Amino acid sequence: MSDSDPFDEIIDAETDRDPDLAVIEAGSRTLRTQGGPPEADVPTRPQDPEVDKALREVEAELATRWGETKLEPSVSRIAALMDVLGEPQRSYPSIHITGTNGKTSTARMIEALLGAFELRTGRYTSPHVQSVTERISLDGAPISAERFIETYEDIKPYIEMVDAQQEYRLSFFEVLTGMAYAAFADAPVDVAVVEVGMGGTWDATNVIDGDVAVVTPIDLDHTDRLGETPGEIAKEKAGVVKQDATVILAQQPVDAAQVLLKKAVEVDATVAREGLEFGVVARQVAVGGQLITLRGLGGEYEEVYLPLHGAYQAHNAAVALAAVEGFFGVGSQRPEPLDIDTVRKAFAAVTSPGRLEIVRRSPTVVLDAAHNPAGARATAEAIGEAFDFSRLIGVVGASGDKNVRGLLEAFEPVFAEVVITQNSSHRAMDADELAAIAVEVFGEERVQVEPRLPDALEAAITLSEEEGEFAGAGVLVTGSVITVGEARLLLGKG
Repeated sequence: MSDSDPFDEIIDAETDRDPDLAVIEAGSRTLRTQGGPPEADVPTRPQDPEVDKALREVEAELATRWGETKLEPSVSRIAALMDVLGEPQRSYPSIHITGTNGKTSTARMIEALLGAFELRTGRYTSPHVQSVTERISLDGAPISAERFIETYEDIKPYIEMVDAQQEYRLSFFEVLTGMAYAAFADAPVDVAVVEVGMGGTWDATNVIDGDVAVVTPIDLDHTDRLGETPGEIAKEKAGVVKQDATVILAQQPVDAAQVLLKKAVEVDATVAREGLEFGVVARQVAVGGQLITLRGLGGEYEEVYLPLHGAYQAHNAAVALAAVEGFFGVGSQRPEPLDIDTVRKAFAAVTSPGRLEIVRRSPTVVLDAAHNPAGARATAEAIGEAFDFSRLIGVVGASGDKNVRGLLEAFEPVFAEVVITQNSSHRAMDADELAAIAVEVFGEERVQVEPRLPDALEAAITLSEEEGEFAGAGVLVTGSVITVGEARLLLGKG
């Protein structure tokens, strides 16, 4: 590599960069005339009343189990379920994804790339935006309500058998994980793309041995369960790194990187690191997204259109590309890069519902599922880059177990005013409690409280239209995946 190679400069620049905030400058930012992203694939309720009734019955049964915030840290129950099901998760190779932010977007990009190379994919992600069926996808689309119901009914006797044998019943997430692995085996898929629910070592998904382990940027989230520093959190997330695997590491805090690299050495895994073996070489803002050049394990991939906004999505794309290269053995078994036209086609078709997603115009209403400070900082950076808003109104509904002060502080510089609300989840922070923190961050004159989300959306849209000189005003709905999902429904996107 020559001294003038721009990738050397990227490495130097990335040494000190915050993984969620950095924007690698791509020279002058020009607009590229290209259509926006395709419609996001979020399923609506079934049209058939009988199917809808059956799905609601399954959802009601699942709701009687431990929710995703109540955990008993072991994989004993899911392992027992896999055993009685005949180890379905062993019937296909897998790519296992952990990290703090960017997991779902990265999973969707990996899925798109694998599909473009004519592999049948299964994708398991969480949480869902609107429908629980979103969590299990085959061939790039959520499974149908009928198939979701059928899968549940097929494994229900085995679930009950395990429930009877264990100290605790299988949780909501454990049952869904079992359903996903069974559905993938039944399809059958060529490869599964699996996102952890939380952590790694004792996450229910961790009964697979991923051929490729992906770690997106680690930051502070779920600190009560995973640890209070990135290094402590990394110890738990390192559980997805298995013997002889290929490990794809996004840019990490130093203490987290040390933990992950140590684990890789212990299990003879091959490591590729963002900023060293792969990364973002250049990016330009484009209409509906961005134009990026990526350095992969097999060489450069130029002029790749990504219909998603934000520097962090470009970094997710670099990670996804490296993961798929690693899966195909690029850089080890095979020296040549992936076919560039196929890579371009795959990225151009990527969607990520609820991630800087435009759901209305005049005024523009954008949804983003940022729910922790790192995610909020990335979103604040991205919205300033991608949208030319003269004034931005925030609608924020958060969960009570999150660092809401940090979230609000990240958005304070970009929100002219904020409407505080709450979603329908039992985990939602009370609107008045959240508003009290918002007043401390924004000042009383910039905070409005509307406990009902429909009223909050209406208030924010009214605020954005208030003054004629602010014709370029917009609304950003954020704070929780549930808030975003409910807003999406209210605004006619589901």
